[in-house]
Amino acid sequence: MEPSSTPPTKSARVRLATRQTTKAVTTRVDAFLSAKGPRFRALALTHAFNAAGDTLVAVALADVLFLTPDPSEARGNVVLYLAVTLAPFAVIGPFLGGLFARFPIAYRRGLGVASALRAVVAILMVLNLNSDIVLFPLAFFMLVFSRAHGISRNSLLPVALEGPHELVAANARMAKIGVVSGAAAAVIGGGLATGLGAISEDVGSRAALFISVLAFAISAIAAQGVPYPPKPELQGVRRGLLRVARSVRLAQLATAGVRFINGFLLFLLAFAFRDEQAGLLDFGFLLGAAGAGYLLGAVVAAWLERILREEPMVVAALAIEAAAAFIAAQSFGLVAGAALAAAAGFAWGVAKLAFDGLLQRSVSHDDRGRAFVRAETLFQLAWVFGALIPTAIALPASGGLAAAGILALGAQTLYVAGLIRPRTSTPSAGPAT
Repeated sequence: MEPSSTPPTKSARVRLATRQTTKAVTTRVDAFLSAKGPRFRALALTHAFNAAGDTLVAVALADVLFLTPDPSEARGNVVLYLAVTLAPFAVIGPFLGGLFARFPIAYRRGLGVASALRAVVAILMVLNLNSDIVLFPLAFFMLVFSRAHGISRNSLLPVALEGPHELVAANARMAKIGVVSGAAAAVIGGGLATGLGAISEDVGSRAALFISVLAFAISAIAAQGVPYPPKPELQGVRRGLLRVARSVRLAQLATAGVRFINGFLLFLLAFAFRDEQAGLLDFGFLLGAAGAGYLLGAVVAAWLERILREEPMVVAALAIEAAAAFIAAQSFGLVAGAALAAAAGFAWGVAKLAFDGLLQRSVSHDDRGRAFVRAETLFQLAWVFGALIPTAIALPASGGLAAAGILALGAQTLYVAGLIRPRTSTPSAGPAT
């Protein structure tokens, strides 16, 4: 009679289960990133780690904004922050617009360079976390390179697709990747900020920034696998004025309206929570709801593309923002505020992904970079000016929400009127050559 084999020890079973779980998770993540081919996978990887780094930096700097003892100081810090978020576009808009006009393939190289520079800035933030004089300029450069990375990524997306995939669906996949990686980073960063905060006030923030350095570095490495766009026939020659179709211009203005209301609602809610002595968990709940709404918007946008054109998707986004604002104004509280934040995130996700797909489809790759610079600048301006209103003026929540609903309805009406208005002149030509 042969002796029975020795059963594995408990530690061996745990190791085996851990390896199997890790392999299964890795396989699912790789399939998620590679859904649209290996070239898309490289672009998705650099975006995922860049989004994770963004979230870790936001977690590390959260105390600088709302969570100060003095409400007036909190508003002053937010105004300074909004100025810092807007300033990069004053710098990056003219520079990138001119660069893309002369060298349309420059945004491929800028994808990795922007991530590498963000890693350097994050290191400097770790060393100067307690110095506002240095920290806000560093935040400025962090946002400059973030915008450069985002514009380059959007410009390269059609090049990274293996075939004639739906552009809205591809943009939606990229958005979902960003939200998932950002959520994972938020769990890590929030855990560090909370757990290590007991040791020292800024140990958790420094730890989150250290991890962001690693995320940005991996993003820079992954960017090397993204393909270059086709070389233009006239490399290094200044191109003419950028001209886009009327439908793109109208959608751009309507999407800017969604972004304006989005910024207004988010900061109105934030200060309403702040006035109610809300804590970090309440703000995290608000931001998490907005992120979940954006993720749902990405899922729905990919489905809507099969049955609708991009323009009705933007109209629907404005209608959703209006309805959510009117409903929340009737009974405002933490649950209503979170639901409104989710609706605003959903509306922004649908509108932005629809516009991106419309622009990528309508503008040639030679002019796509310049077109995204213009659009992203307008969207950021809209968001900042929307956020400035509740920051500068202490508005009652119910009145502010009603005003946002009326504004969303007005923007929707104007956009629909523009779409159905018969053309009285020769339509604009396509992209300038």
